[in-house]
Amino acid sequence: MEHFYTIQGEGSNTGRAAYFIRLGGCDVGCVWCDVKESWDIEPHPKMTLDEILEEVLEFGAKLCVITGGEPALFNLEPLTALLRNNGIETAIETSGTRELTGKWDTVCFSPKKFKLPVESIYKQANELKVIVYHPSDLQWADEHAEKVNSNCLLYLQPEWSREEEMLPIIIDHVKRSPRWRISLQTHKYMNIP
Repeated sequence: MEHFYTIQGEGSNTGRAAYFIRLGGCDVGCVWCDVKESWDIEPHPKMTLDEILEEVLEFGAKLCVITGGEPALFNLEPLTALLRNNGIETAIETSGTRELTGKWDTVCFSPKKFKLPVESIYKQANELKVIVYHPSDLQWADEHAEKVNSNCLLYLQPEWSREEEMLPIIIDHVKRSPRWRISLQTHKYMNIP
């Protein structure tokens, strides 16, 4: 759908320069999605792997984040192999609804209530990021946290349009359950795409 060099605004790589590749196509359908135009695959330009690599190398990126839509709809093995063979770290942001392909330095698993994740994602996740839209999402987040591997970082992130209301609830939850961390969409505060 789009690709650009920016600053990662969320999770464990917050603040790092990163080349983002946003793939078109999503079958999850989150009502609060901020890139609904990514859901349909067809209207977006197609690029070859070599064209993608050329763009990433032009900026000197050391980290490439594959996001969507839902990037796990595609076989990402060729793309991640090409990036890694050129010394570029790979990260994926996924709802975990499909088996992952490719080799990843960081797997950010962000489950959604709209479509359940596959079991394998719990062992693969380096980060569990739960978007908090309603207070009941905290219990749902805790249920997922029980399933991920012991090294997985746990993040609660307020849904952007409800941040003012949800952030105090998240802060209280993190104080009671300090295994969690707070993730904010810092790129939006800095007005960075």
